[in-house]
Amino acid sequence: MPATTTVPLTATIRDAARPLTGSATDYDALLELIGEARVVLLGEASHGTHEFYRERARITRRLIKEKGFVAVAVEADWPDADRVNRWVRDVGDDHTALEALGGFERFPRWMWRNRDVLEFVEWLRRHNDFQRPEGRVGFYGLDLYSLFGSIEAVIGFLEKVDPEAAQRARYRYSCFEDFGEDTQAYGYAAEFGLTRSCEDQAVQQLVDLQRQAAELASRDGQVPKDEFFYAEQNARLVKNSEEYYRTMFRGRISSWNLRDRHMAETLEALIAHFDQQGGRSKVVVWEHNSHIGDARATAMGDAGEWNVGQLSRERFGEEAILVGFSTYRGTVTASSDWDAPAERKRVRPGMQGSWEALFHGAGTSDFLLPMRGDPRLIEALNEVRLERAIGVIYRPQTERLSHYFEARLPHQFDAVIHFDETQAVEPLDRTPGWDLGEPPETYPTGL
Repeated sequence: MPATTTVPLTATIRDAARPLTGSATDYDALLELIGEARVVLLGEASHGTHEFYRERARITRRLIKEKGFVAVAVEADWPDADRVNRWVRDVGDDHTALEALGGFERFPRWMWRNRDVLEFVEWLRRHNDFQRPEGRVGFYGLDLYSLFGSIEAVIGFLEKVDPEAAQRARYRYSCFEDFGEDTQAYGYAAEFGLTRSCEDQAVQQLVDLQRQAAELASRDGQVPKDEFFYAEQNARLVKNSEEYYRTMFRGRISSWNLRDRHMAETLEALIAHFDQQGGRSKVVVWEHNSHIGDARATAMGDAGEWNVGQLSRERFGEEAILVGFSTYRGTVTASSDWDAPAERKRVRPGMQGSWEALFHGAGTSDFLLPMRGDPRLIEALNEVRLERAIGVIYRPQTERLSHYFEARLPHQFDAVIHFDETQAVEPLDRTPGWDLGEPPETYPTGL
């Protein structure tokens, strides 16, 4: 019998990869894969890589223009993103995109206050200028860190439409006043019984606001549906954020699952809200790979964590498309510690045995790898490998422990976009640690 020829895995990837050249047709295969999907989740392997932001914007522009997507939902807090949303839809008070991004004051500011986001937001405003008000594409936040910002938003809304209800909300939310705006101090004190929990007050306020919905909506159209919806989302955020800051002290799994459940519920609420206004709506999501890749295909899922990608597949089935991003080496904007200044750091080459190293070995610099609907490719890639995840903190010295986890890629994503070498995203708020430039190639070993 003739010997069986084994095709190297790198050759299989090279054959299936669609090179990215910067042309208008780069993502034709991805849009074909997306088809009429309702939710497209676009990831990132770090919160500070220029190419990830740039390419998500390129794909999103096509989804809006060619597929009729009505909203961009991002890994950001609702009230901060709402300021951008109002500007791009021409209903806000800001005069420029730069002003509209001013709501992003919490660390890490560069995550949304960067050059690529600024350019995309400006494009979105120009696009909307040619649309009817009801057809303008919005920009929304899915996250839950803005407990105090959302409290202010709820009270501010009620002061305009129902001063008595605003007074009740102010009384309920006064439960948080002893902690200023130190959410972690509140969570610690409430979880360990050092102070009474504000859970009941947050729940009561959400229920009270929901009960007012019909009444407020019937006041001769004085309260736009969007305005009430935004207020309700802020009230829901306060409730979930209060619980989140308490669960932080129970362990990572509890707080992670609560946060991703909140983001998935907010996404579903957005889609339901748009469906009520005009039928079958479509939303594109920008979040980290760790949130949008199906957790069941990773060590995260093995540990009991779920995420937005998994919940979206469970909710929308084949109508959810999950797209991951990766890089082999380059630079990244990140901090060394939480709440520390932004730095431009060098990203080490992908570790041996990682998906990043495998893609680098395929010999194609930048490419799209569609996997859904390709049984041969899925079978070839059906193995566990290391996958890198850089958040807002990057510590090259402990990279294996702090930035890698195991994943079965073809079950985690429907497609992957790989850039062999990438650059740090450019913050709008520059710091000395960023402007000093890239560290030398030998960093951090000094060899």
